[in-house]
Amino acid sequence: MTQPTGDEVSRRRGGVFRRRTVGTSIPAEGTTRRTRYVDDGHLVRAPRDTTVDGAQAFTDEDQHRTALLLYPRPTAEDIAELASAWDLHPLLVEDLLHAGQRPKLERYGETLFLVVRSAWYIDAKEDVDFAEFHILVRPQAVAVLCQDGRWIDGLDADDASGAADRGDRTLLDDEQLLHHGPEAIVYRLLDAVVDGYTPVLRGLAIDREQIERQVFSGDATVTERIYRLSQEVIDLQQATSGLAEVLAALRKGFRRFDIPEALQSYLQDVADHLSRAETQVSELRESLSQILTVNATLVAQRQNEDMKKISGWAAILFAPTLIGAIYGMNFDNMPELHWAFGYPLAVGGMVAFALVLYIIFKRQKWM
Repeated sequence: MTQPTGDEVSRRRGGVFRRRTVGTSIPAEGTTRRTRYVDDGHLVRAPRDTTVDGAQAFTDEDQHRTALLLYPRPTAEDIAELASAWDLHPLLVEDLLHAGQRPKLERYGETLFLVVRSAWYIDAKEDVDFAEFHILVRPQAVAVLCQDGRWIDGLDADDASGAADRGDRTLLDDEQLLHHGPEAIVYRLLDAVVDGYTPVLRGLAIDREQIERQVFSGDATVTERIYRLSQEVIDLQQATSGLAEVLAALRKGFRRFDIPEALQSYLQDVADHLSRAETQVSELRESLSQILTVNATLVAQRQNEDMKKISGWAAILFAPTLIGAIYGMNFDNMPELHWAFGYPLAVGGMVAFALVLYIIFKRQKWM
């Protein structure tokens, strides 16, 4: 991440402080936040009107407790409430307010900030769509912000069975794992994101096979499809490579932050799956590049064949044109001008020349 200048930091902090609320954390009207409590590995539903401060008070009572704050559609008021309760760094708040970031990992004091992107394949449009998640990890607390209003699988995160239910199933359905604290929730989220890349790669691989058949069948519209699919693969490669950097940074902090060995093993498994996905993405991109080259070669070859045919017919038509041009000059003193066999001979010469050239070009496979 590029380090901002002093003036830029002051300007950004000023903008952040103007967005922050003052005093205690009061939930904004209409907030989409869903709060879940984990008590010694057991999922506990928090009261609906629970504030961020209330969740923190719950975790402060026992070191074996964890709070999950899930924001299906985070608003500026939600982020201001969270920033006030957790005393977030102004630059971190600025990042939370602006989506469209590459996967990354940053640490601000005791708060770990992660940006990850999930992906899903839309078969009807042959398209890959993405959802961006901002994750804040603190001792005994995790906040997950769905910046695009979508869950990992691409469904609306705020519908009746949206982020709350799917989040419970995805992040909180393993009580044994939840004993390891907030890092276990982060692991489950990363694991779900990486697993989501598999059907995307499967869909892209099918598209590639279809494109290969189009290329060799001579379909003239295939070039645009290759370019569109290449763009989807590039976007997926950016998501996977960025997440690989995030996982590498997490693994470097295992010993420093005393991550349980069980979680280290789980995270290593996620890294292995992601490595395979990265390899498949790279192979897809390389194969599409090769397909594009083959398609360009075939197009050039077809154009060359067309040019041969055009040149051959031009040569065939040139011979009778030359004879017709000579005998069409209307000179008074031409030997064959008043000859009775002049016209049949000229026409015969035209046909003979054209036939001879046609036979020659046909043998040379120009026709």
